Amino acid sequence: MKIERISELDLQRLTRKSYGDDEKLERQVAGILRKVREEGDEALYQLTEEFDEVDLRECGLQVTSQEWAEAYEQVDKEYLEAIREARKNILCFHEKQKRTSWLEPAEDGSLLGQLLRPLQRVGIYVPGGTASYPSSVLMNALPAVVAGVEEIVMVSPPGKDGKLLPEVLVAAAEAGVNEVYKIGGAQSIAALAYGTKQISSVDKITGPGNIYVTLAKKQVFGLVDIDMLAGPSEILILADESADPAELAADLLSQAEHDRLASAILVSPERDLLEKTIIQVECQLATLPRAEIARSSWENYGAVILVSDLEEGMALANIIAPEHFELVVNDPVAWLGRVRNAGAVFLGRFSPEPVGDYFAGPNHVLPTGGTARFYSPLNVDTFVKKINVVGYSREALEKDAAKIALLARREGLEAHARAVEVRFDEN
Repeated sequence: MKIERISELDLQRLTRKSYGDDEKLERQVAGILRKVREEGDEALYQLTEEFDEVDLRECGLQVTSQEWAEAYEQVDKEYLEAIREARKNILCFHEKQKRTSWLEPAEDGSLLGQLLRPLQRVGIYVPGGTASYPSSVLMNALPAVVAGVEEIVMVSPPGKDGKLLPEVLVAAAEAGVNEVYKIGGAQSIAALAYGTKQISSVDKITGPGNIYVTLAKKQVFGLVDIDMLAGPSEILILADESADPAELAADLLSQAEHDRLASAILVSPERDLLEKTIIQVECQLATLPRAEIARSSWENYGAVILVSDLEEGMALANIIAPEHFELVVNDPVAWLGRVRNAGAVFLGRFSPEPVGDYFAGPNHVLPTGGTARFYSPLNVDTFVKKINVVGYSREALEKDAAKIALLARREGLEAHARAVEVRFDEN
């Protein structure tokens, strides 16, 4: 890994990753969606057997009450305590995001306002198979619970034994998930969007997955809502002379181990710090269980960038708009006001990114691929819709009628104008 200057950077490589032949993948996903829409549960059986090598006819499509109970028997007390404390922190943070409906009367008798209503039924996708992501269950389900969503449905691909990992099922139960289905990939998104005999359709789908899941969410958007199009994980660290190279290396690898396409970037005006961190990354890779994945990410999408000062580093961070942004500098709070684009900001050496992934409370479902320029993290508003309210009195309408009619006729919409004027037609 070489130290680069901003002028040498290929920002496209770091922030706009290609999955290869996207058109080919999109056609494959469209075919899966069409098959589920036309064949329903039978398609889910066939596709799960093909992709996951699991016979759902034998092990069941929906998680049963017995499987829920067995999951609790299989997790230890320490895990249960940790997941419950994490749930408490996440709920506490998201409770602060709640907003209420409002109505505002005026002296002329008009009434304007907005109703806030939770979505009725939402689906959350949780990666599965051999992996365990109970944190994703909590982060997707709990904001929906706070919003007041009545029906929360979870889908997740099963392991070869036809089951979901007990840690994931326990997290789902603790988070208030109502139904869980053992399906993954594009076919699970299709089931949530179109519905089948066994699975009722939802209003919105949230949660990150692989490229097939992401493209499926993209293609069903409009029929249902989605949270965002999530890409590979990212971290950008802006560090000064106070930072510790071993800590920086560990933080970079915490994201690199996610995915070969993950991006880990270190920015600093301190050349010596950058050089020592590169050495530390190599040392830590030697003992990392997911070293092959992390090394591929580091070599292809990692970057070590030398800037003239922290101001230049901050400007670069705002251009890249990283998913996770660590400010490992003296007095990080003083720099917080300069952050314009990031999914989440982590302040100081004792706020490593995994604190946000699992425990602190803020949501870890964050915008990637530069979309932090316009997207927000998953939050309570994700699961709420707003309904405008307009109530005019005779006095209010009489006062505004001529102007409304004028604007309508300027747009060539005569019936709009007449709909106002007819109420004051003396004939």
